Amino acid sequence: MALAIFDLDNTLLCGDSDHLWGDFLVGLGVVDADRYKQANDRFYREYSEGKLDIFEFLRFSLKPLSEHTTDTLYAWREQFVTEKIEPIILPAGLQLIQKHRDAGDTLLIITATNAFVTTPIAQRLGIEHLIATTPEMIDGCYTGQVEGTPSYKEGKIERLNQWLANNHHNLDGSYFYSDSHNDIPLLEIIDKPIAVDPDEALTQHAQNRGWSIISLRK
Repeated sequence: MALAIFDLDNTLLCGDSDHLWGDFLVGLGVVDADRYKQANDRFYREYSEGKLDIFEFLRFSLKPLSEHTTDTLYAWREQFVTEKIEPIILPAGLQLIQKHRDAGDTLLIITATNAFVTTPIAQRLGIEHLIATTPEMIDGCYTGQVEGTPSYKEGKIERLNQWLANNHHNLDGSYFYSDSHNDIPLLEIIDKPIAVDPDEALTQHAQNRGWSIISLRK
């Protein structure tokens, strides 16, 4: 039974859930619209360019979680998934997930996007195991801080190794599907790395390494 690992944003989704959540908050009117959108767009550009300071971004993106009750946040999140995520779930991504499920593989999403945003998305996709950046909670409330290592770039390897140890699994015969050059460190240690609708930098790297390149959008 192999491990089938999926990146989430721009891989199984035709869009970025982290960036969309920021835009959703702007649309709700619960953040300063102009300043928040400008910063949200800047962080997304920096991520795309491989220049993101993950801790600066997390201070920005997790702060709204500390400013509202969990009941309010969860109600917003439910609306967000229905309105913003459901339309960008790729049917071919669902078919790929089912292919691995039918093969008896263990399904895992690993994403830099925080677990508050991604937990219901993983549930919607029918994937039990999720590694995501963890927002800190104290006494049932979000603090606006990150807990542990963000699952970003080399941090994904650290978090995956922790998961493997805790779940008595290994990478023999493993798959990893991703669109982003930020995931090259993890792709390099996987038995079957697969670039999915990859960005320019990952396309070049995948071609040089002889990796499979597929599209879930055509």
